[in-house]
Amino acid sequence: MKSGTTLYKNHVLMLSQSFFIKDNQAELQLHAHKYDFDIRFFHEARAFVAAVAAEEGNALFVIDLDAIHNMQTDQGDGRRTLMLGELLQSLPADHDYIYLQSARQGGRFLLQQRLVDTHCLAYAEKPIANDVLVDKLFNLFVQKKRGEIVEAILLGAVPGWDEELLREGRVQVAHHADPLTLHLQVKERQPSIVLITDAEYARTEALVRVLKKNMEADPIREIVLLQGRDDPALARRALDSGFDAILAGGDPALLAGQLVRRADKIRINRDLISKDRATGLLNKVGLQRKTQALVAQAARQGRPFAYGVIDIDKFKTINDTWGHSFGDIVIKRLSLVLQAQQGEGDLLSRFGGEEFVVVFDGCGLDEGARRLDALRQAFGAIPFEVAPGDVRHFSFSAGVAAFPEQKSDNELFLRADAMLYKAKLDGRNRVCGGAPAARGPAA
Repeated sequence: MKSGTTLYKNHVLMLSQSFFIKDNQAELQLHAHKYDFDIRFFHEARAFVAAVAAEEGNALFVIDLDAIHNMQTDQGDGRRTLMLGELLQSLPADHDYIYLQSARQGGRFLLQQRLVDTHCLAYAEKPIANDVLVDKLFNLFVQKKRGEIVEAILLGAVPGWDEELLREGRVQVAHHADPLTLHLQVKERQPSIVLITDAEYARTEALVRVLKKNMEADPIREIVLLQGRDDPALARRALDSGFDAILAGGDPALLAGQLVRRADKIRINRDLISKDRATGLLNKVGLQRKTQALVAQAARQGRPFAYGVIDIDKFKTINDTWGHSFGDIVIKRLSLVLQAQQGEGDLLSRFGGEEFVVVFDGCGLDEGARRLDALRQAFGAIPFEVAPGDVRHFSFSAGVAAFPEQKSDNELFLRADAMLYKAKLDGRNRVCGGAPAARGPAA
């Protein structure tokens, strides 16, 4: 199976100079594929504008302003150089654009103002290294995502805020009444934001210190003081004790809007820290956080879940025989197979290298083994064309464990990993841990 846009869920449309494309296309594409997106290159404005207008997927649109000087437009009296204003006016207004500009252009404030006022998502100054540009584009993909719900815990009386705005911003607030058990509630629910009213803080000023000094505290979590009355001395003490921000109450829409903005930043930072950039799946850090939260939730609700560890068979041989770029395609294709069967409450992680972890919410050990085996068969059925006319099939081995038989995320991983090792010893291309063990022919 060859590399192509079907492997990548995101893509970039880039309008640039033809010589820039020729010199940089291969390297830009290589970096982009490692960040789970593809790039389509254009050196004619008309074709670029048409492609943007037809775009319905998750895309970014990049315009190299230097390219405009080398482009022409058809007029009644012949062809002439395309002007910036003409290009900006021709761009579909329902999209935002990323502009690349020279240092000379970057020094002109009026040009920056014009770009920012013309559907500008971002601008950057050249020269910019290919890997840096791709990294910045990846960050913009993350920022554009709607993202998961951000959970908050509120200690104290409910302030006046716009509930509809919070819902639209995907912020969910749970209320907690007892300051002496707030740290236990935070430990159990793992919220992204802790909101404390000034009245509750005035009564128990040790609240934030207790939350902040916990070695296992989430470094991305924000602790916010909701200030209902003007008290500069209290606000200073709050910041000194560890609050990350102070928000003034009084205007329901303003307060809700500020919370949504903070939630957006937390969501972006969490995505950047907890996602594998090559596949878009959870990385080891993200998996640990999510699994710990799932353990706590499953324990409260008395619900089981299965935990599987997957490893592509003979992956070193794949890399050594057909190259690391082909190995990256195999990893990407497996991630797509796993994602296609991912349920709403399931977790999916690229744990490292060719190793993946799947968590099936609400099912026990045997059902988890059956679901893993179905994934094994789906991956094994994929044809990979390693050379013209030479088609190969690859396999993975897997081990499975289950909660509540194993009580923590660490116990689950160790048990599933031990079962994976057994699957490898038993001949590969099989799932061990359920009853009976599912197996395929050795690969």
